[in-house]
Amino acid sequence: MKNKNRLNVKIYRLNTLLFCQVGIICIFVALKMCVTNRYTMIYKTFLASVFIIFSYAFNGKAIDTHKITTNKDIASVLKSNVDVKVEMVYSALQANKFQLPKQECFAEALKGFYALKEKGLVKRDILTLVDFSLSSNAKRLWIIDLSTNEVLFQSLVAHGRNTGDEFATNFSNTPESFKSSLGFYVTGEVYNGKHGISLKLDGLEKGLNDRARQRAVVVHGADYVSESFIKYHKRLGRSQGCPAVPVEFASEIISMIKGQSCLYIYHPSMSNSRLTKLVS
Repeated sequence: MKNKNRLNVKIYRLNTLLFCQVGIICIFVALKMCVTNRYTMIYKTFLASVFIIFSYAFNGKAIDTHKITTNKDIASVLKSNVDVKVEMVYSALQANKFQLPKQECFAEALKGFYALKEKGLVKRDILTLVDFSLSSNAKRLWIIDLSTNEVLFQSLVAHGRNTGDEFATNFSNTPESFKSSLGFYVTGEVYNGKHGISLKLDGLEKGLNDRARQRAVVVHGADYVSESFIKYHKRLGRSQGCPAVPVEFASEIISMIKGQSCLYIYHPSMSNSRLTKLVS
């Protein structure tokens, strides 16, 4: 059966090539006649012939090729379409008074967001992006409203104490590791705890961050997440694994992203195949 399909493909390609070559010749001759303003009837005949030839070439046998189109081919086309959409969204993203995130991490975040929204796992068009490839001294958390395509907020955010000093380099999903976990999360309940107003998170990637609730990984305010801490310690303070934010902005940030929105923590060490599984 496979050999028969391959033979059909070869025959179709040869036929298409032949018809295209004939069509090109016809177009050349027709254009030449048109330029000289002679043989009007022949010129019209040639154009009609070209139309018939191309209709046959791309309608007659094309049906057979649909039968042998692979899932890989379809996935490739869909991937290209998503990539184009992501590029368009990024190009139109309104920074307001903030800096834009890097396109690479934004692209991964947006692709995952689309997949999670389609599955009904996130309910809002709010995307929170944390880029742990950046120094902790930089404002590496963005809140983006995808319905208006604008950056709503940009902030400092801490990583876990065992994840690294100024830069985040080690990650874990293990309880008591005091390390940050990467990947996609959905925001959960708002509550008041020992850090004041806080927001629970549910990790959506098995083996990567799915123990977030068990580990009590939440968004909360912390006084060690501040410009003054950076000034005196040459780096931002660190958490026990939570994406901690400045105390003075905690309530505002949590209010923006609560209610089953998407939060994505990025680092270039993550495998692209992981994202493919999430999107599939």
